[in-house]
This record gives sequence, structure tokens and C-alpha cells, in this order.
Amino acid sequence: MSASKPEKSVGVRIERSLNENEEEFVARRRIAVLQSLNKLKINFSQDEVPNIALLGSGGGQRAMVGLLGSLVQLQKTGLLDCILYLSGVSGSTWCMASLYQDPNWSTELETVKDKIIQRLSSSEVSWTDAFAKLKKYYDEKDEKIFSLTDVFAAMVVTTYVKEIDERTLTDQWDQQSKDPFPIYMAIDKHFKQNNDGDPWFEFTPHEAGYSLTGAFVETSSFGSKFENGCKIKNQPEIDMLYLQALCCSVLADGDENKKFLLEQIKDPTSLSEDECYKVLMDLVDMNLSVLNGNDPSALDESIRTQLNKLNGGKRQMVQAKKLNLTDKKAAKHIFKCLANWIWGRNYNFLHNMKDKAVPSTLLESETRDYQDAGLLVNSPYFSVLRKERDIDLIISLDFSEADPFKTVKKAAELCKELNIPFPEVNIPSEDVKKPKDFYVFKGQNTPTVIHIPLFNVVNCGDKIEEWRKKYSTSKWPHSDIQMITDLMEVAGKNISNNKDNLLEQIHLAIKIHK
Repeated sequence: MSASKPEKSVGVRIERSLNENEEEFVARRRIAVLQSLNKLKINFSQDEVPNIALLGSGGGQRAMVGLLGSLVQLQKTGLLDCILYLSGVSGSTWCMASLYQDPNWSTELETVKDKIIQRLSSSEVSWTDAFAKLKKYYDEKDEKIFSLTDVFAAMVVTTYVKEIDERTLTDQWDQQSKDPFPIYMAIDKHFKQNNDGDPWFEFTPHEAGYSLTGAFVETSSFGSKFENGCKIKNQPEIDMLYLQALCCSVLADGDENKKFLLEQIKDPTSLSEDECYKVLMDLVDMNLSVLNGNDPSALDESIRTQLNKLNGGKRQMVQAKKLNLTDKKAAKHIFKCLANWIWGRNYNFLHNMKDKAVPSTLLESETRDYQDAGLLVNSPYFSVLRKERDIDLIISLDFSEADPFKTVKKAAELCKELNIPFPEVNIPSEDVKKPKDFYVFKGQNTPTVIHIPLFNVVNCGDKIEEWRKKYSTSKWPHSDIQMITDLMEVAGKNISNNKDNLLEQIHLAIKIHK
């Protein structure tokens, strides 16, 4: 579409209401929830059906596998069909992206589970395929919105999820789906750093946008260039690999990483093609090392060696296959992104719009940077706390590595500041190091919140720390089937051991809903 002849886009919506397609799905899904609860011998009328949201926290591949194990047990206990929304941040979105590849996955979860385990235990995506994907991202995107998230997607996320998923969120979703409605969560970097506005940014099969502000664009148009509500240049819809990277870009906020790289890179445009790619690959490996908690000093030395050759003026050119112009331009642009630490950059669909309901700073910028929501709250509470979603019961699965209560405490703190209904959260001091497997927080005119820590005294006994160390973020990715299935089993116990407790809270939520 020509920039000189913009057409009015019907994709931009500034309203604190649900998308019409989502409303229609919710109405149908509530009928299915009623039927599933009737099977569990809980009988009530259609208007008494509680709206239940299941949340998956961040935690890398640990969260991916933990969420999968939890969902398998929810299906076995008959409770999965009671869930209206499934929302995730960071590593949980890796599980979601895998599940929704299969239409109506919740009715064939055993088969889908086996397929995911088989993939995770297979060999990694080859460097050749990863670089080809990176080049494709660069070729398809405007340089203004190509960022380190594209590099992270192709070179890092693929090592964890073991695939290059080029489908899109709208491709994955069938309006007649029998699965819970998916919500992927990220945050706006500017609002997060400045502690103003609405940082919460959600992606659903229909819309992407700011959850609390109520400013959305059609998901298929996210990333395209807009001016005053008009789409003036189309960009391809982001694919699922990029979305997983965007939702899990924990390095995006790392000031220390940025300082380190700035010390290493002085004049990237003067590197030869071969040196450029050598340094790039070392930087990718260094990012993996930082993510996994490993010592990056060897990679630091390799980078310094390459740059010392440059600084000495006596480079010995290595004979290798020459790269074409596009590859060289892409490499130089990547170094520019590294120097400026640009992550998750996309065109701002609200640019130069005039609407008092939207923060003025959001309307002014041509682009926005998005990153891992776990950098603010490691669970997607604010996607389901939208008033119009009318959630009665939140089941929060916490796969965090450190404090198992940090997510729910932080959510309560922010909700208090923002005047969003949320129950008070009081944790017994003795539970911080020895958490139980089931917590319920309630308040007047608030949703009920169930909080379930992954490792606890019930499923781990007195070996909580052993399990935490065994599945620490620094020890992923795992390809060992036994490691994967053991973690799924431990996560699943948190559901199977608490079936009666979950049913009780669902029953009480029905009474509240009346």
C-alpha cells in the first residue's frame, strides 16, 4: 500500500471492551464449561457459569514442560474443559505455541503431548536453517523494526523449542476451537522503565494491544506501519517463532549485557564478512551462556581476538564462501542493534492518533519496543484482570526459579496501586522456603486466586532444593526424555493431588458469580 494514499484501517480499536469475535467465542465456550461441570456432578444454570482463567508463569523450558504436565493432568481430572482462558508469559508461551499448532489440542492432549516430547528430545535446529531464518526476517522487515529479537528467535529460541514455527497466531486459531482462548503477554519497554502508562501488551488470535488502556489492532496487522489510524505500509504478520522470542526476551532489559557489548564493538562496519559472522556467532553463543548462567569468558576472549586483529591493522583474511550484499547489510544492521541494544522494535499502530484515552507519549512515537513480561511480573495476571473479561477464578501455575510467591505478591502490590480488584496476599513466613502445593486468596468483589508453586513439600518432600537445582534455568535446554517426563510428572501431581480442592473453589466461584 502506498504511503501517499493511505486507506482507513478498521484494525485500530480504542475501546475498553472485548473484541466481537472473542465475545462470540466466550459465549460458546461457556456452554462447553457448563457441560463439563455437569459431568463432574456440579449442576447449575448457564448464567451461573464461572469464568476461569489458567495462568502459566515464566521459567524458560522448565515452564514449558511444567505447563504441559499440568495441562495433561487437568484433562485427566476432567477440569481442562472448565478453563475459559489460557494465558502465559515467557517460557509458558513456548508450551502454548506448541499446543495450538494442533486444532482442538485439548481433546487429543495425549497425542499432542507425545509429539511435543519427541520434538524436545530431538536434535537442535541446524545453524544453516537458523541463519536462513534470520536472513528471511531481515529480508521481510523494514530495517527500522528489525531488532535483536529476530536474532534471538532464530539463534536462541530454536535451541530450546527445537523448531522454526513459521505459522502465525491467526493461522493457528479456528473460531470454532474447543480449546481455551489463548492470550500471550509481553510488556512495553518504555512504560516499564518509566513506571507510567500501561505496560501490559497482549496478543490474542484476534487483537494485539494494551490490555488496561484498551487500545488494540488486528493481530494480523501488528507490526505494520500506521499513521493516525491508517495503515500506510503492510508488514507480514509476525510468526510464532518471533512471538515466542518477543515473550521470552529476558536479555532485552540487561544493561550490563549492553555495556559489555559496547566495549567489544567499536567500528562494526569495518569488519570483514567472515570476521563479522564469527563475532556474530560468538555473541549469539554468549547470549545463550548468559541465559543459562554459564561463564561467557571464553567467548569474550574469542571476540577480543577478532577485534585485536582489526585494531592491529594486520588482519589475515580467511578464504571462505563470500556472502552476498544482503547478508553483509544484515550483519552490519545486527551490530547496530547490538550497539543500541534494540529489542522487540515494531511500528506503533497508534502513531499520531488523537485520542484522550491513550497516553500522549504512546501516540507520539513511530515505533515501540516490546519485551518479556516476566521482567515486570512473571505471570500474566493483567491479561485476565481486564474488567470486561469478568474473571471469577484465577488458577496461577508458578514455575519461577527463585521466590515461589513473588509473582502473586507483585501482582497484588500493582493492583493496589492501580485500583484493580485483587485479594490480599499473606504468606506464612515458614512457607517461603517450604511452600505447600495449594494456596487460595480471596477478597470482597475480587476474583479468587489459586496459587500453585511448582516445587513444594507435597510433591518434593524435603528435596525441594534438589529439584530446583536439577531443573535450574542454567541447566536447560534438556533433550533427555526422562528429565522431561519426570518434570511433567512432578508438575502434574500439583493438579491430581488437588482435584477436590479445585472443584471446591470452582463451586464457591459459582456462588460468587450469582
